[in-house]
Amino acid sequence: MILSLLAIAAVAGVVYIFIPHDDKADPIKAVDYRVELLTARRAAPYPVAAPEGLPAGWKPTSVTYSRDKGDSWHLGFLAPGGGYVAVEQSTAPAKLYIGQVSQKAENTGRTQEVAGQTWQRWEGSKYDALVREEKGATTVVTGSAPAERLAEMAAALRTS
Repeated sequence: MILSLLAIAAVAGVVYIFIPHDDKADPIKAVDYRVELLTARRAAPYPVAAPEGLPAGWKPTSVTYSRDKGDSWHLGFLAPGGGYVAVEQSTAPAKLYIGQVSQKAENTGRTQEVAGQTWQRWEGSKYDALVREEKGATTVVTGSAPAERLAEMAAALRTS
């Protein structure tokens, strides 16, 4: 039994040594969201927002558009220096939708001016959020990144 265990350990050691692997590789792969953005902009009944001109270091990690779930648009990013930021839009009832995408953040009653637009500030134990309701849809910039990163994303949003 000990000989069998030694034989298995030897084979595992050889496999580990001779099969290439990169311990320093970034496990989070960037996604290209251009096709999904064009599709969502054609299908959604509201102006779909996506960032333009973000500085280097922002990495898009997830994208979805679901017509069946209140025409919901999701675009997620890993922010420079860490933290997650997502752009969420939907025609679903606002209060329910905001709570869902912001991990149950609560409205603080305060507002914040970002790039000439007024956003509601929401705060939560997991995510904070900036929220705007207009043109038949709710836009939420939410995530675990610092408030400055949420504002940076909100300022970069364009609908054309």
